[in-house]
Amino acid sequence: MADLPKPLRGIIPPMVTPLLDNDTLDVEGLERLIEHILAGGVHGLFILGTTGEGTSLSTRLQTEVIERTCKQIADRVPVLVGITDTAFTESLNIGKIAADKGAQGLVLAHPCYFPAADPEMLASLKRMGPQLPLPTFLYNMPSHTKLTFAPSTVKAAADDIPNIVGLKDSGGKMVYFHSIQTLLKDRPDFALLVGPEEMLAETVLLGGHGGVNGGANMKPQLYVSLYNAAIAKDFDKIASLHAEVMAISTKIYCAGAYGSSYLKGLKCALSCMGICSGELAEPFEGFKGDDKKKIARYVQELALKANN
Repeated sequence: MADLPKPLRGIIPPMVTPLLDNDTLDVEGLERLIEHILAGGVHGLFILGTTGEGTSLSTRLQTEVIERTCKQIADRVPVLVGITDTAFTESLNIGKIAADKGAQGLVLAHPCYFPAADPEMLASLKRMGPQLPLPTFLYNMPSHTKLTFAPSTVKAAADDIPNIVGLKDSGGKMVYFHSIQTLLKDRPDFALLVGPEEMLAETVLLGGHGGVNGGANMKPQLYVSLYNAAIAKDFDKIASLHAEVMAISTKIYCAGAYGSSYLKGLKCALSCMGICSGELAEPFEGFKGDDKKKIARYVQELALKANN
């Protein structure tokens, strides 16, 4: 099993989970998607996160995704596995499966339903930490969990729990991210990754380590190029590439009427590109009719093509 870099840097796409129906994996689509993403030069892969619909999938299906993904990647890049669940026992079980199948890291958000205050969450992390079988990234996702890891909690977890090695922040607030950076300036080994791709360039320019960006499912080379341009401080190139990222964000993710439009648009685009099915896990269904036609038009306009 390959070692996990500390800090983990670069573009680590949160891969969608290709589905044929609510509990059946699109195996051929998964294989095509993995190779399409890796051909873009990414630095890792994150499976079973929000974009991967991890919390909506059965344990059986999660296990299949982990096994097939790790086997196909074969240590070409690090694989991170989302283990968020309302029951820590289930999180730990998936973590053990991930370790056994060859993953390099885990990703853990707040458990939903019962709101845990920061002192409670930190105490839980300290109890859980020694049982986690792989290096683990905290996942700040307040739009979904309705909770935020306080900067002081992230700092305490980084300092006191050896297994906690980084943060994926999808809160969308740069002030929060800067607060984390300031508190962790003495921990250059602690990875700070941003979820919203609209913030990727700014994050890297100001010292962040990279992005976990959904658009890299469709056009991974774009996000890798933007990351590299930000590292090099090539501002003309940053401006051009960031405009491409924003075009994807404002078209593909905004075609529908609901908050689920991000994922529906992303999966529909991958379907239009001939990579994998556009089906979603319950309670959602993929775009049809006018919304699908709109995405197909955007795929053409944005020159989104499979890497084959």
